[in-house]
This record gives sequence, structure tokens and C-alpha cells, in this order.
Amino acid sequence: MNQSATHKSSLSYFHWAFIVTVLGLILGAVLGWQTTGTIGGMATVFFICTVLAVLEISLSFDNAIVNANKLKEMTPVWQKRFLTWGIVIAVFGMRIVFPLAIVAIAAQIGPWDALVLAAREPDEYARIMNDAHLPIAAFGGTFLMMVGLNYFFDHKKEIHWLPGLERVMARSATIKGIEIAFVLALMLVFSWLIGGEEATVFVHCAIYGLLTFLAVEVVGGLLDASQQTMSAAAKGGLGAFIYLEVLDASFSFDGVIGAFALTQNLFVIAIGLGIGAMYVRSMTIMLVEKGTLAEYRYLEHGAFYAILILSVIMYAQTLVHIPEVITGLGGAALIGLSLWSSIRHNKRERVDDQETQREKLHA
Repeated sequence: MNQSATHKSSLSYFHWAFIVTVLGLILGAVLGWQTTGTIGGMATVFFICTVLAVLEISLSFDNAIVNANKLKEMTPVWQKRFLTWGIVIAVFGMRIVFPLAIVAIAAQIGPWDALVLAAREPDEYARIMNDAHLPIAAFGGTFLMMVGLNYFFDHKKEIHWLPGLERVMARSATIKGIEIAFVLALMLVFSWLIGGEEATVFVHCAIYGLLTFLAVEVVGGLLDASQQTMSAAAKGGLGAFIYLEVLDASFSFDGVIGAFALTQNLFVIAIGLGIGAMYVRSMTIMLVEKGTLAEYRYLEHGAFYAILILSVIMYAQTLVHIPEVITGLGGAALIGLSLWSSIRHNKRERVDDQETQREKLHA
């Protein structure tokens, strides 16, 4: 950790996020004026951009914690690459290219035609995106579920926030493939509940999500192992970089689809979610440089529980509509509880240390 980072204020990490917020909201207001020609329309687009940014932050705070958990193991060179090129891919790739690709594939049209459709026929564009919700939820939900389970099913894990549950999962990790078996069982349950042709689509896409997680794990391990002969600046990074990019993509699925409940304008969605993504990046850097994860020992637990809840919600959304505010508040509540538990633990440790010191003095 950089020594100067400990003296750096938390607010200073959000310098670029604030700049992007101002520029994004101005751009949103201009877009609102151009599309409606009224002050009311401009204010509406401005408000929607703000709400989308808040939505993205609330849904992705656990993403920032997980990113920080992975980034702290990477070299400074690869950290910088992820926080520069990675954010470009996250903002432009997932907020603009991904929705266009979904529509292009679903409507069997070219990328440019999909962009024209988004600009000229936003209602039809939104309909196609919503129709693609089931396969996206199956794929993204499965990938995120594996991420969450992989954290808890670890026999080397020694710190437990909820000891009764987490110790059982840690001990069960000695059974090879137990997390995969759990996901497959849940996948079958939901496919049975969905029924019909949609069940087949759900199972296929969920299996693709599972295979993607396993492929990223294998490829990442091979890439990082192959870099052992390279210079120290390049070691231990490419595999983790790919893993984080796929993880970011999975987190973005829910936010991108949910954004269409507020507006059908692709460009407004890109502005709002892009602003939110910059705050996630800033939070990630702060967590890594200030060593926040080490200071608050249960914060990671809360984030990974939030991931598991999000994955189950994505599965459940194939059956019923669940408002995005519930998803965001649920994740934020779990992270808040884990932070509170971490603070309480730190206070107890300080009290115990003080008592130990007093006993030594009286001895």
C-alpha cells in the first residue's frame, strides 16, 4: 500500500467521479433539451440521469469491494491497467456496446442498425432488450452465484462473519465440486418453476454462465502461471484482469436491464450508468490504497453475501418482477451490517488489548 495513501482524504479519491458527474449531467440536460425542446423535458432527463447514477452505485458497491479484494493481489502495473482500460471497457463496453449487441443478435440486424433503432425507435429497442432479460438473468445470475459460493466454500478461509454457516461451508469445501452441484440443483429448480420453452432457454444460458466462470478460472490460472517467467511488473495480472472484466459484466447485466424501467433512451442510460461506474472505480481505488478491507474484516463477507442475494434475485426475476430498489437496498443493507460488525469487532479488540496492558502493568 502506498504510504502517502494513508494521509490522503477519502473525498480526494472521488475527484474524477465528481468531474464526470458534472459533465454527464450537463450532457444529459443538453440531450433532454434537444429531444424535447422544453425545460420540463430537460429537467426530466437530468433527473433520470441522477437516479440511474444512484442506482448503479447502490447495485455495484459490492462490486467495488470484490474488485478491491482481487486488485490487492495484482501488481501495481496491472492495477493501473484495470483502473484505466478496465473502466473504459466497463463504461463503454457494458453500458453502450453490450445493449446494442443484445438487440443486434435478437433482432438479427447489424450493430449500426441497432444504434439507429435505439435513436429512432426507443420503445422497440426497449422491448427487444426486455425480451432478452431471461437469458441474461440466467447467465449473469449463475456466474455471480459461482463467484459468491467460491468465496465461502474455501477450506483455507479462517475469518467468519456468521460462524455457524460459514464454518460449515468452509469444511464442506473439501468435497470437490460442491458449489457446482449446488448451482446445478438450483438451476433445475428454477427451470422446473419456469416451465415450457423458456425453461430450456434458462438452462442453456445458465450452463453457459457456469462454463464461463470455470473457463475464466482455468484461463486466468494458466495465464498467470505462464507469466512466472516474465518480468516482475507483468506477473500475476492478465488472468485477474480477465476475471474482473467478466465479473464487472455480470454485475452490469442487472443495472442495464433495470435502467430500461426508467427510460428507453440508450444514451441517457449510458450517461447515468457511466457516472455511477466512475464512483465504483473511485471506491475501488480507495479500498485498495487505504487498506480498508484489512481494517474492516467482515466487509468482504457482506459484499459476497450481497452477490449471492443478487444472483438469487436475478434467478427470481425470471418468474416475477423485483424492483431494482429492493436489489440495491438489500445489498447496501448487508454491506452496512458487515461494516457495523467490523467496527464492533475492532472496538472489542482495542478493549481487550487495553485490559491485557493493564494486567501486565499490575503483574
